[in-house]
Amino acid sequence: MSEQVQHGVSQNAVKEKIWTRDFILICIANFLIFLGFQMTLPTISLFVKELGGSDQLIGFVVGIFTFSALLIRPFAGQALETRGRRLVYIGGLIVIILTVGTFGFLASIALLFIMRIMQGFGWGCLTTASGTVASDVVPSTRRGEGLGYFGLSGNLAMAIGPSIGLALVVLIPFNQFFLICAILPALALLAASQIHFKKGEVKKVSSSRKFWDLYEISSLKPSILAFFITFTFGGIATFLPLYTAQKGVEGIQYYFLVYAVSVMLTRTFAGQLYDRKGHKAVFLPGTLLMVIAMFLLSWLPGTAGLLIAAFLYGFGFGSVQPALQAWAIDQAPANRKGMANATFYSFFDLGIGIGAISFGQIAHSFGYGSIYATAGISVLIAMILYVILTRKKTV
Repeated sequence: MSEQVQHGVSQNAVKEKIWTRDFILICIANFLIFLGFQMTLPTISLFVKELGGSDQLIGFVVGIFTFSALLIRPFAGQALETRGRRLVYIGGLIVIILTVGTFGFLASIALLFIMRIMQGFGWGCLTTASGTVASDVVPSTRRGEGLGYFGLSGNLAMAIGPSIGLALVVLIPFNQFFLICAILPALALLAASQIHFKKGEVKKVSSSRKFWDLYEISSLKPSILAFFITFTFGGIATFLPLYTAQKGVEGIQYYFLVYAVSVMLTRTFAGQLYDRKGHKAVFLPGTLLMVIAMFLLSWLPGTAGLLIAAFLYGFGFGSVQPALQAWAIDQAPANRKGMANATFYSFFDLGIGIGAISFGQIAHSFGYGSIYATAGISVLIAMILYVILTRKKTV
């Protein structure tokens, strides 16, 4: 009898609904936000070049954005628990709209640098909150699957955003282009205003709070691994358009499309695989594909190699990223989910920021191809660390 009850409970848990009204709204908002963001991702380097910047300055302009996001995330995570999701999410979204909308009117790299810092603060608040809101509204028994679908909304934007951005900057001036990129998150604001956000719990803050209270220690393992994975991002999004142009390789606009379609393909099964078998079934196969992709980009024999690398990298990253995020959140106590998400994205941002700045220096000294060899080594380090960190545990 008890086995039948347990089976019934298990069946009900499996059937818990993911696609609720709030989940659909947060996915729509996430799509619009990431569409505007992805349109700027491959074009910000072109804008810096137009302002007279070098490869090194491009790295710093990209890197400072992620570092400012990194700085704000722990405080955003804390505010999510004490002040509620709405304040952090909506506040971050408004900052994104205002900063991106001003980019095209800036006449110097110094002013762009300042606005990128402000944009990073908004982005850190917004993305910390959005991942937490998504995890709030999906059933805990289907968190890996639900976060995979949520990530799919961003990946769908990634499929079309870079290509749209690269096409538009040829047709219209940068001031009009960045205004369009700001209108998209403004539309997201309309969708987000209809979401039922979880309220915060007002707590007394101890004056003796330790530094680690700004982070969730139980989420450190997947977060550290995320750092070495996202270290590769700076080279792809920032320097790949310049690298392909230098080598005379066509099809950069299709790279982002193939990459995003590949990621979307993984969202149909990777989250469910994580829920059933844990991160061990996902991490090493996914990172191996990423390593192959990075060394293929370092070689870059032609358009075919570029698109194969896009597919492999997308398939690998699309499998690994939601698994690491779900792992980070699952490890945390119920009242620390926001802090867990902040911890995960802090390391996520740190990897992108250090990668972008490092790759700017590497490109200047050794050429663009060396960027991707370095990125491949970073993913190999993540694989070795994973084996070490999980050697004594079975998930």
